[in-house]
Amino acid sequence: MNPIFADIPTTIFETMSRLARETGAVNLGQGFPDDPGPLDVRQKAAEAVVDGWNQYPPMMGIPELRQAAAAHYQRFHGIDLDWEQEVMITSGATEALADSLLALIEPGDEVVLFQPMYDAYLPLVKRAGGVPKFVTLKPPHWRLREEDLRAAFSKRTRAVLFNNPLNPSASVFPREDLELLGRFLVEFDAVAICDEVWEHVIFDGLRHQPLIGLPGLRERCIKIGSAGKIFSLTGWKVGLVVAAPSIMRVLAKAHQFVTFTTPPNLQAAVAYGLGKDDGYYTGMRAEMQAARDRFTAGLKASGFTVLPSQATYFVNVDLGEGADDVAFCDRLVREAGVAAIPVSAFYAQNHVRSVVRFCFAKRDATLDEATKRLRAFAGR
Repeated sequence: MNPIFADIPTTIFETMSRLARETGAVNLGQGFPDDPGPLDVRQKAAEAVVDGWNQYPPMMGIPELRQAAAAHYQRFHGIDLDWEQEVMITSGATEALADSLLALIEPGDEVVLFQPMYDAYLPLVKRAGGVPKFVTLKPPHWRLREEDLRAAFSKRTRAVLFNNPLNPSASVFPREDLELLGRFLVEFDAVAICDEVWEHVIFDGLRHQPLIGLPGLRERCIKIGSAGKIFSLTGWKVGLVVAAPSIMRVLAKAHQFVTFTTPPNLQAAVAYGLGKDDGYYTGMRAEMQAARDRFTAGLKASGFTVLPSQATYFVNVDLGEGADDVAFCDRLVREAGVAAIPVSAFYAQNHVRSVVRFCFAKRDATLDEATKRLRAFAGR
């Protein structure tokens, strides 16, 4: 068996979810909402599967969705796109990441990874033949530093996997960090694979700035979005991919031989959803922000040091120097009855071991029960 996959240990998500089931814990580990997602979007999917086309849709995605994606990104980010040459639909953002790596790199090419990182990045890079080069980000602000980039980039750098907003840190990179990264892309003639699935789940009045929208970077970026995150429908797996024609031509060929296409009824529903008025997007963010604030208040009342949560479904606490986040999470699920994720699991090396991640995208009753248990645990 291929050792890249055969030797991967049981993931921390499987471990903590199993412990949550065994102990009856409140599971704030895995990142999915309790909310079923907007009813009108789900109804569109149901109508499309009953009344619409259920054979192979076009490989690049149905025109209605590609057009809707282009209009959506012009509306929210001011990016003018040619939907026929610069927009593609994939079976989720993870497929888009795989397509991008398969299209861009050859064996021996280096790929810069920022850790903490989404757990799919490293095995996908290795399986595509890439050589990972790590940049370690640290709490509380998780900022890019020029000296760290200088140490990671080289003449062999072909690609950068860049997640903004950043999961699991729940942080948003400021424009000056984006411009810094852009200068390195130009200097080393590299392409950024921009994982921007959390672009709409962003709080406190912040606005997402796509890297592809910065001057001089249009030809150096692949932008990846996720309908699952935009509409809190994580099981749908509909990815929105944007790139310049010269890149997209090869991306499309990789996609053709990975999944070829995506369920047409889901594409039709997402096309409808992307056109929803601003009230949906502001309302969704307000609801998520209220849940964040509710749970954050409970964490602080229990004595935890809470790190800023600017985006995503997550909030982190810092246990302090010398802590062991894995041991803490094991105790927490067994003794407090609350499952969380140790952020060290998102590092490949130079692990930060003091940070623990909770998912707050849950009903008030679930968050309140978790808060009650955490307060009792802290009291002991």
